[in-house]
Amino acid sequence: MIIKDSVALVTGGASGLGEAVIRNVVKQGGKAVIFDLMRDKGTQLVEELGDDVHFVETNVADEESVQSSLNEAIETFGEVDIVVNCAGIGDAKKVLSKKGVHDLGSFSKVIEVNLIGTFNVIRLASEKMVENEMNENGERGVIINTASVAAFEGQIGQAAYSASKGGVVGLTLPIARELSPYGVRVMTIAPGLFDTPMFAALPEEARNALGEMTPFPSRLGDPSEYAHLVQSIVENPMLNGEVIRLDGAIRMQPK
Repeated sequence: MIIKDSVALVTGGASGLGEAVIRNVVKQGGKAVIFDLMRDKGTQLVEELGDDVHFVETNVADEESVQSSLNEAIETFGEVDIVVNCAGIGDAKKVLSKKGVHDLGSFSKVIEVNLIGTFNVIRLASEKMVENEMNENGERGVIINTASVAAFEGQIGQAAYSASKGGVVGLTLPIARELSPYGVRVMTIAPGLFDTPMFAALPEEARNALGEMTPFPSRLGDPSEYAHLVQSIVENPMLNGEVIRLDGAIRMQPK
């Protein structure tokens, strides 16, 4: 599958990794739909990139919100060929600290957005994708999820985040197997440390120190590099049911 003339739906597409995907989709001649809660940033992106981009305010963890947004996306561009799940949140808390135990509500919220939200979009979008006409390779769609190296080397304070991203890793293969007869591929990217809004508020010295943790290249990843891998996955029909680490060989320490 190629991005040109395809329609890509990107959750969390108003900033960070998702924004980079949106920009690359348009650059490659495709159309893009932003699912995000940040209306201001989403509409600014539409104004900048033009008619090939559409924004829909969407809560990925809410069934009615995603279903309604999918219907609007298809009404706007006719179909959905590519889904990239970038929406996610983090909440660093220890299970047990001087402040007490990890509250259940914040743990549940991270799981709800990162894992349940990803699954919610997959299940509802795949229902639309299987109606697409097959291309010459028998493909009807590609779904790409975002995990994290924290799925494998979670640090102290990342119990909720690591659990949510580990869940995304775990659902990749079974859903890929399930959707294969329909010609829909499912992949997951596990990024390392990337220059996203999560790090934007940090001083330059702290950002450089984080980047130096990566063996090579010794810097924070650029969101465009994530978008480049998304494109490569879309274009290579043999990539299915796998998790690709995009991390410069980093292996996270306990803290």
